[in-house]
Amino acid sequence: MKFLSRPTFISILYLIIQLITIPRVYSLTIPQHFLQCLDTQPADHGIGPNSATAVIPTNSSFSTNLMNAVRNLRFASPSNRKPEAIVAALTETHIRATISCCKLLNLELRVRSGGHDYEGFSYTSPVPFVILDMYNFHSIDINISEETAWVGAGASLGEVYYNIAKKSNVHAFPAGVCPKVGAGGHFSGGGFGNLMRKYGLSIDHIVDAQIMDANGKVYRDRGSMGEDVFWAIRGGGGGSYGVILAWKLKLVRVPEKVTVFKLERTVKEGAVDLVHKWQQVAPVIDRDLFIRLEIKPINQKKSKGKTIKVSFIGMFLGTPERLLNITKKKFPELHLTTSDCMVKKWIDSVVFWANYPEKAPIQILLKRISANEYYWKRTSDFVQTPISKQGLAAIFQTMIDHSPLPRRVWMQWNPWGGRMGEIPSDATAFVHRGGNLFMIEHFMNWYRPGDERAEKFLAIARSFKEAMAPYVSKNPREAFFNYRDVDIGITTPGYNATYEGAKVYGEKYFKGNYLRLVKVKARFDRTNFFRSQQGIPVLA
Repeated sequence: MKFLSRPTFISILYLIIQLITIPRVYSLTIPQHFLQCLDTQPADHGIGPNSATAVIPTNSSFSTNLMNAVRNLRFASPSNRKPEAIVAALTETHIRATISCCKLLNLELRVRSGGHDYEGFSYTSPVPFVILDMYNFHSIDINISEETAWVGAGASLGEVYYNIAKKSNVHAFPAGVCPKVGAGGHFSGGGFGNLMRKYGLSIDHIVDAQIMDANGKVYRDRGSMGEDVFWAIRGGGGGSYGVILAWKLKLVRVPEKVTVFKLERTVKEGAVDLVHKWQQVAPVIDRDLFIRLEIKPINQKKSKGKTIKVSFIGMFLGTPERLLNITKKKFPELHLTTSDCMVKKWIDSVVFWANYPEKAPIQILLKRISANEYYWKRTSDFVQTPISKQGLAAIFQTMIDHSPLPRRVWMQWNPWGGRMGEIPSDATAFVHRGGNLFMIEHFMNWYRPGDERAEKFLAIARSFKEAMAPYVSKNPREAFFNYRDVDIGITTPGYNATYEGAKVYGEKYFKGNYLRLVKVKARFDRTNFFRSQQGIPVLA
């Protein structure tokens, strides 16, 4: 005779109780049902009831808990559905209970580590849902002798960097430049930053992980989850497979001192020629050097009208002397000088790249809550052939035409090459490797609420991106999964997303890796419990 597991027995008992007490049950709201359900699940001794970790809309702290990790105010408007509950899990038991009750009450689950999902998928949904906030899973355990670190999925990149620097001046980790981003989502989507040309992506240095599946089972290492799942969650988005609990990182070596710089040039100062040369140089220059471009429309100082300003922001793993020797040979047009160079410890360069004040202490990297969020749209593109000078001039004019200052479209161009071109496109789920010169991130910001105003600026952003089509990758027009964009396609809410239906975004994000991701999904989350409008579907 096969006996029911204790969690299954308790879940069935909960349903029986609900049937017995139907009159009272009908008087409860969905959030109240959810809290009640949490307390029918197994609990940790000495911590209190599971429901103590949750808040619902009637709690006075609900709005604060929701907004603390809303990075895009576009998704905080009254027209956006709010969660039925937010669970700030303290233990794996709380996560397991949350999963069980979402299944019992037919609620979607959104897992939030830092709240930086570009389309708000970690804290919004078109159907009733619950947020599982991983904020408390932010432990960081560094072993310098092994050059490894176990990092909780709720840790921020700033916390990771700060804790590495406390242990060593010559170790780092290749990841993003925004310190408030959560490790859980950043790593599972790939994780790129200013060390990528030297070391590749974050996922190229993740050697193990822990994940909980839709049945509440925890897999403590890559061997137990299977190499196919470990492959999928590195670049394919962990949120389609389970709840990532922790990552094991392999740290990388950096010099005790690095060099950073920022140069600005307008069109009159030769920006078109410089950007044209940058395309030829930045992806093939010494891999110790990463030069990002920021391209923005600005008002001209001494005349009416607008122009384009291009910022060349550099990160070099070495001394100014060696950097200048490289740039004089490979990029003399930049006219980089010793006075442009700033020598810093690696951890201080993180503060510089995060655009914090020059003298800010490194403790600022531990700050997770922002006070100045606004409304925005972000998208991505990949460029595989250099854009001509005529094309660049046309792009700059199109930017000006699409920028009703002080609102504006602007771009960051991030060079590929180096280590990125050496790693096969199927080594991890992140497919955008060799063959790409650089990745574009498109920006559109605005600062006042209103659905009509939002639609106006979204239309501008979409129009500009459409104008960029001749210059970027084609068939498919590739996109970076961590820069989600609903405009490239979504699936309808619910369990019925199909392989064919999700192709509309799946092949743009993952190209040839898409089918393999779907096959892994079919084995590991066959009921499609972990789903979203741009999730990986099951095969059938």
